[in-house]
Amino acid sequence: MRFLKSMAFVAGVAAAATGAHAQTVLLHGEAGPNRGARAAALQWYADQVSERSAGDLQIDIQWGGALFKANAALSGIKDGVSDMGSLIAVYYPQEMAAYGIADLPLDNPDAWVGMRATDEFMRANAAVQADLAAKNLVYIGTWTTSQVNIGCKGAAIRTAEDVTNLKVRGVGAYGKVFGEMGANMVRMSIYDAYQGLDTGLIDCSQGYSYAVAALKQYEVMDSYTKLNWGQVGGVGIFMNKDTHDSLTADQQALLAATGADMADEFGRMIIAANDKAVAQMSENGVEIIELDDAERTKLVTKGEQFVNAWVETATKAGLPGQDMLDEYQGLLAKWTAKRDSEGYPWAQN
Repeated sequence: MRFLKSMAFVAGVAAAATGAHAQTVLLHGEAGPNRGARAAALQWYADQVSERSAGDLQIDIQWGGALFKANAALSGIKDGVSDMGSLIAVYYPQEMAAYGIADLPLDNPDAWVGMRATDEFMRANAAVQADLAAKNLVYIGTWTTSQVNIGCKGAAIRTAEDVTNLKVRGVGAYGKVFGEMGANMVRMSIYDAYQGLDTGLIDCSQGYSYAVAALKQYEVMDSYTKLNWGQVGGVGIFMNKDTHDSLTADQQALLAATGADMADEFGRMIIAANDKAVAQMSENGVEIIELDDAERTKLVTKGEQFVNAWVETATKAGLPGQDMLDEYQGLLAKWTAKRDSEGYPWAQN
């Protein structure tokens, strides 16, 4: 909040001296670097806010953890170290339990559907709004890592049971499901997976198509299985509530509307990036395997225990866990039906 106030004061002094209109500058804390699809979507958001407000609102993105690291984003935003910032729910399983619903291993593989369902849920659910307000936060918009898949060297996942006895790098509830299926789980960063596959420390790595391409992991993979399962979607933009409340109603509405539209822009970007990545893998000799519905159902079923665990966590946090889950699954069905009947919004233009 202090950043916004100081910048607004400076802008106001300058405006008084020149007769120009005062400009509101919002500091955004981003732990990641200024590259990749998510960074491009964040820059798109900042550019759109400036354009739609005719320059009245500006977002100054501080990249690479200049203001705070990813695991300090929650306190950084709510305490006013920045006016807004990028927040990843998995770092805060208790505090951000509501947003963590987007990380659950549900039958939810489509990036755009997942983002649209998550966006509507975070804006419309009264319990979520009350919980965020108590944390001095306001939800602005969401991203996703996109569909969780698995790539292997010296092995191929054609059935759910094929992970049995394999050394697998996996994270979150998805990694836990692989463990339940009999995989030997290895704690390893996705950035170390190339070396892990190359040296045999791991047989397979959980990942996302665009990330596999960006990290050139296809060079050390023989097969890549599209699981058609789910995604990690608890990644988004949140704002300090004190800062948000200091803005005009029009400014607040503009930030929210642009945040909602970001789901369409990032959906277009990430789906295209994933398709390109899979094509690149195939061109480099990696066998592309599509897990069929029966095998996918085994993974979804095995993941139900972790979905139930989330309901318990949310309930202990004072949230209506089961009601929230039912609403979220209904939104997934709603946006899936909308995609099936109307197609993706960028394909309609």
